[in-house]
Amino acid sequence: MQRRMFIGNTLGALAWSAIGASPRLMLANEQPASGQLEPWTPGILEIHHIATNRGNSTFFILPDGTTMLVDAGALYGETPYLSPTRPTGEHRPGEWIGRYVQRRLGVAGLKGIDVFNLTHLHPDHLGAIPPHPTTAFEGYVLTGISDVAAIVPIRRFVDRAWPDFTYPAPADLDYQKNYRDFLKAKQKAGARVERFRVGVRDQFPLDRDAAAYPSFEIRNLAANGEVWTGVDEKTVHRFPDISSLKPVDYPSENCCSSAIRLRYGRFGYYTGGDLPFDTNYGRDPWRDIETPVAKICGPVSVAVANHHGYFNADGAEFVRALHPQVFVIPSWDSAHPTVNTLATMFSKAIYPENRDVFATLVKEENRIANKKTDDLRSRDGHVVVRVDAGGSTFRIHVLSNQDESDRVVASFGPYTA
Repeated sequence: MQRRMFIGNTLGALAWSAIGASPRLMLANEQPASGQLEPWTPGILEIHHIATNRGNSTFFILPDGTTMLVDAGALYGETPYLSPTRPTGEHRPGEWIGRYVQRRLGVAGLKGIDVFNLTHLHPDHLGAIPPHPTTAFEGYVLTGISDVAAIVPIRRFVDRAWPDFTYPAPADLDYQKNYRDFLKAKQKAGARVERFRVGVRDQFPLDRDAAAYPSFEIRNLAANGEVWTGVDEKTVHRFPDISSLKPVDYPSENCCSSAIRLRYGRFGYYTGGDLPFDTNYGRDPWRDIETPVAKICGPVSVAVANHHGYFNADGAEFVRALHPQVFVIPSWDSAHPTVNTLATMFSKAIYPENRDVFATLVKEENRIANKKTDDLRSRDGHVVVRVDAGGSTFRIHVLSNQDESDRVVASFGPYTA
């Protein structure tokens, strides 16, 4: 997160009318909404990109019922660039995330989050300090991931910086200190806390019945500029040694984001936090970290846009290497996504096949400035990837975030992985 620290409710003429309004026109390849998602059952993989409009958060129910949450952002304040919290401002964004996860767990007959993975230490991924803080009895402020954990128990925590939080510089901003205090309290209470290990495929395993799903794996691709080589668990460090840099030239927090690749049968999925390709106008080639990460990842079925589809991410080589059928953009700011990035995602000069792009929100001013937003499959709501047992086919469902009904307002697919 960089732009101002990121301090429509429609889909347009060929998209949806306001939820609950008169019947709308159907998008190409869209299927009529079915009311509610079918309950998760063993063998199904669900990936929920939660749209609170105040930060990233993605909830996974893996084929054996193992559950994982990636990020739990929470931004506060009212500026022209931000969007209103969804469903309402009644609760903090982290509370809405926790309530959403709790509902999905209930439908699936599951309890708790097995593992939380934080991609990097920014407030739209872990939670800012709210203007009127509520403090837990352990002493940390409730926000973002700590709000989620107050609603749904979390057994294990993983991030790029534990336990010292000193690379590339000490993580001493108020919200970072609060997150560290939260982790210490959870560890003291019995939760496991781990550092993200690049190159391995055993840090995010199926906890309940891995033997039943031998084609499933999550590979840790990168963090802190360390990137998997594709051979065994070997890695390479792509950033200069910190001792050779002035503090002003250290890798940014976004550059240090962790990235993973999930595979299930033929289905593949990539997510990499806020990894950028910006090189300071060619001065620092090593800052293009998303390109080597995408190349070692290889083609996937679904890719989450890096850095919310902002101008310094999701470059041509990233798009070419991942070659997805579907992009998901976690978006809420006036500049999510930017003109150049969306044009790159849709470019058939990069690869000729069709692809569908879904955004969790596109603000009206961006609709005016960025004409390619007309080509998005969705521009408002939770985006759910639902992979059929075995991983050969998948569907995309867009759920209303206007309330807690989780109504399916549009469905797409099936896609062949």
